[in-house]
Amino acid sequence: MNRITIALLAALEAVIAVAIGLGIALVPLTILWATQNGLSTDWTVFWRAASDVWLLGHGVDLTITLPTAFVASLALPGADAAFTLSIALLGFSVLTIVLGIGAGRRAAHSAHPMQAAVIVVAVFWLLAALIAVSAGHPLAVPAPTQALMLPGLIYAASVVIGLASSRRPVLGAFGQTVSRGVLEWVRQLPPLVPQTIAAGLRGGTIAAAVVVAAGGLLLTFSLLTSYATVIGLYESLQAGALGGIVLTVMQLALLPNAVIWAASWVVGPGFAVGIGTSVSPGATVLGPVPGLPLLAALPDGQASFGFLVLLVPILAGFAVGVLLRQRMPQQQPGWKILLAHGLAAGLSAGVILGLLAWFSAGAGGPGRLQELGPNPLLVAVFAALEVGAAALLGLFTGSVVAKRPARVAQVAADSLNE
Repeated sequence: MNRITIALLAALEAVIAVAIGLGIALVPLTILWATQNGLSTDWTVFWRAASDVWLLGHGVDLTITLPTAFVASLALPGADAAFTLSIALLGFSVLTIVLGIGAGRRAAHSAHPMQAAVIVVAVFWLLAALIAVSAGHPLAVPAPTQALMLPGLIYAASVVIGLASSRRPVLGAFGQTVSRGVLEWVRQLPPLVPQTIAAGLRGGTIAAAVVVAAGGLLLTFSLLTSYATVIGLYESLQAGALGGIVLTVMQLALLPNAVIWAASWVVGPGFAVGIGTSVSPGATVLGPVPGLPLLAALPDGQASFGFLVLLVPILAGFAVGVLLRQRMPQQQPGWKILLAHGLAAGLSAGVILGLLAWFSAGAGGPGRLQELGPNPLLVAVFAALEVGAAALLGLFTGSVVAKRPARVAQVAADSLNE
């Protein structure tokens, strides 16, 4: 294909990526506008609402100012003043990342990969900026800088990941020069440094993935066992068929947040569902919570075996330590090398889970709802300690086990020589 065709296809892919993400919020709202309001109200209100939801899903803060009459009907403390919504609906971000990685991989396999990648990112960024500009309203104001930067940055980073994962030479002469320079700089480091960093990142990522997977399984189990409560909350809201669809879409967008919150519960610190609340394996302290059906999965804190979930990061760290030891050379490494690998794995797991906790937390409403989700620092510290200590134990255990075959071989060799 020639350059013009590649450019047009890249631009089309960016348009489709924006349309899919924005359409998930806009289509149900548009149907609601057409059926419930009889096309009588201004459709741009629903456009701005969908745009705000899409921007919020990419980490953009919204400043909300509710009308006085609506505040009086809510009877919600703190709703009479402007408040911030900062909890990202991570389902939209995950969708953008998946589409961006796919776009990057397709760009890498085109005849002009860098051109395709630049165009797909530029068009997405332009469309996201237009959405940000059109979303402004006195009742809901997106943070300007975040609205213009965050969606484009997320998509651009995803496209770069897609390019890198394709394993094809897509860099130009300048990029190849920079790449060779970085590789040369890495070769000048002591061999132990890049090996330790690579092993720590690999092990920490595996341990963090195990913890997140465990959180997802626990969330699924809790939702299944609380199915009656979920249905009861749906019925109590009396949202109707279309309202139920909109509510379900919003909860699906919050599902990645809920999985990360469950992972934080597995690590130990847990999470908050409002100021002064705590949901952790040790205890659950809750006040009034929103009637969101997804929150039916909250534990009641009555189980005496809650602390058993702490075995998940510990066992994951131990397994990572054993695996890292198996990948080392057969000769016995020094204790400093084992210590460095274990600390690197723990630090990597802590940073990954801490960042995920940070992305998933935020303010979800006025008053006490200004604090939702896990504490990123606590999650990072707990995960680093649990995974790191267990990884060290696994490394040293694997090292002891690795000594035995060598000793047996040495004894056999000595007996043959005699």
